[in-house]
Amino acid sequence: MMRQCTRPCRSFHIAGISALDLATTNTTIKCSGILNLSRTRGIVPIYRRQCHPESRGRRGYAVQTGFGQPTFETRPHILKEGELTPGISALEYHFRRHKLIEQLPVGAAAILVGNELKYRSGAVFYEFHQNPDFFYLSGFNEPRAVMVIEKPFENDYTFHLYVQPKDERKELWEGPRTGVDGALEMFNADEAGDIKFIRKYLDDIIARAQSIYMDIAPGNSEIASFFHPHVRRGTMEVNILELIKHHKKETTPRPLTRIVQSLRAVKSEAELKVMQKAGKISGRAITRAYGRRFAKEADLNAYLDYAFRIGGCEKSAYVPVVAGGKNALGIHYTRNDDILNDGEMVLIDAGGQYGGYCADISRAWPVNGKFTEPQKDLYHAVLNVQKECIKLATTSNSLESIHRSSVDLFAVELRNIGFDTSLSEINSILYPHYVGHHLGLDVHDCPEQPRRQNLKSGNVITIEPGIYVPVDNPKFPKHFRGIGIRIEDNVYIHDDSPIVTSGEAAKEIKDVEDACAAAWKDI
Repeated sequence: MMRQCTRPCRSFHIAGISALDLATTNTTIKCSGILNLSRTRGIVPIYRRQCHPESRGRRGYAVQTGFGQPTFETRPHILKEGELTPGISALEYHFRRHKLIEQLPVGAAAILVGNELKYRSGAVFYEFHQNPDFFYLSGFNEPRAVMVIEKPFENDYTFHLYVQPKDERKELWEGPRTGVDGALEMFNADEAGDIKFIRKYLDDIIARAQSIYMDIAPGNSEIASFFHPHVRRGTMEVNILELIKHHKKETTPRPLTRIVQSLRAVKSEAELKVMQKAGKISGRAITRAYGRRFAKEADLNAYLDYAFRIGGCEKSAYVPVVAGGKNALGIHYTRNDDILNDGEMVLIDAGGQYGGYCADISRAWPVNGKFTEPQKDLYHAVLNVQKECIKLATTSNSLESIHRSSVDLFAVELRNIGFDTSLSEINSILYPHYVGHHLGLDVHDCPEQPRRQNLKSGNVITIEPGIYVPVDNPKFPKHFRGIGIRIEDNVYIHDDSPIVTSGEAAKEIKDVEDACAAAWKDI
């Protein structure tokens, strides 16, 4: 079988352009050579890519018409030419894989297992969400897939992608699958195969590998029974650890997640643009929500999800917090089913997802559009702390040092408005959460990154100080009790000049009140 090759060519001497030039410019050289999709290994089919050097430099297009996710040919309103996912090109995914193998020794094989579809009840399933490490390295967004990246030589890798095959009967019910040919054609795998033969494929790979990098992920399917030794057995004869032991490798694979997350934590220019778009759409939706009157938390919740989607996001990035009045004292209150009362504030923590990347924004405003004096004083205290912490979001500081500063700043701000409280009470009662976290493909992105490590240029973090005054604690001024305020922005670390990507969400008191007074007629 022959296919046009759309992969970004990995030759380091194409037209005199070096690997360094490719990595540091916007060059989009692609190999449009013919793919020789040869089948080997007898009864176990495997498909390999063979690119003809003389045809490199021309851009190929998809021959297959049905894929399990958007392509430029099938969804040009979502993807631009050359992109695998919104804003991220096939070439960038290649460079991500190349950066990973730079962290691995020659002879290593990195194995990543994609997520599976999860079911609520019977045949009713949850919306699929891919393993973010898997998505980061491939852009592949379908369930039941396994990726292997081998490093046979220095500065080179072999990309294997094992997926569900095309199945006319199942696709009639579930929609198109990308299939094995599509894994080669669109996702630039060097070798692809049917996921049901994964044990046999990995048998060969593990046998020749000198070291294995993989993180065991729990699950309850046949595939999971192979990759997780504590899950009940399916039809797989052995699990992955037994296979590794059989070939006399390390008994336990070396951890991979920490390495991948160190790459994910530093965003590229393309990722920044995607996150800026997610932040812009989400911030604009939140500002427009100020000008509408909602009777219930559920109404505001529904509006935000609608506004994120109609503005261009794929969906909400996570289950939002929409907390009226004292409900805002619950940091992650998500029932969102109460009444919004005149004279109280509403706190929201919400954001849209675009291209797989999350926005994460918190704002609080008066339900009737006008701050009372106590609300204004407490809001101003939180806003002052938040703005000072954003200034500290540089490569000279860590999340840990910014958090310590936020506590000290709150001690001053709260004292100025009449609180008589200790640092211990601030930490344990009034401000019990951390100042922020990394943000990206996950809302709480890259949790393996140490909080005490200085921030790096390219990190994206949240800055989200908040104050939550208990209803029934006489220690605190009565007129502040029952008020919860959190102000959260998304911040791109760029040396000593942090860039806020969620600035479309108004937060100055005058701007909030003006937006509340505006009669927005559209999204």
